[in-house]
Amino acid sequence: MTAPPEVWLRGPVPGVDPTLMPAAHALLQTMEDAQAATADLSVDELWRKPGTAAPVGFHLKHVAGATDRLLTYARGERLNDVQRAALADEKFAGTPLADAATLLTTLRSTIDAAIDQIRATPASVLHEPRQVGRSAASTVLGLIVHAAEHSQRHAGQIVTTVKILRGA
Repeated sequence: MTAPPEVWLRGPVPGVDPTLMPAAHALLQTMEDAQAATADLSVDELWRKPGTAAPVGFHLKHVAGATDRLLTYARGERLNDVQRAALADEKFAGTPLADAATLLTTLRSTIDAAIDQIRATPASVLHEPRQVGRSAASTVLGLIVHAAEHSQRHAGQIVTTVKILRGA
């Protein structure tokens, strides 16, 4: 069976402005890549650190959390207490250890919300400045694009780490 083409080759995402289409495609590709690479990982594989590399579970948690935070800033909002606590928790596996299905569900929910936000973002606000944290600044477009490229960077790390874990 032939694999489907990558998301960006499947055409437009309904309701997404063409300017933001590459970001939507990248986020959707991240979900597909993460799902394909991790769906059958055991909890041990998910949290194993190959050498000094971060475990796959960290990447799944971090992509969801970072995407949520970046798009919060894109809306012109500040992080809330739940988001700050999630940021502090990202580097910890947790007890009990989360399984791939749980982490993938969170990631899917985050990416679905991101796509909804991208659909709702009018082109007229893309170049508006946005505060990032306490001292950095960007624009609505910069934050959306960074969320997308950041997610792809971690998707690549997930795929590579899984291959290392499995000796492929």
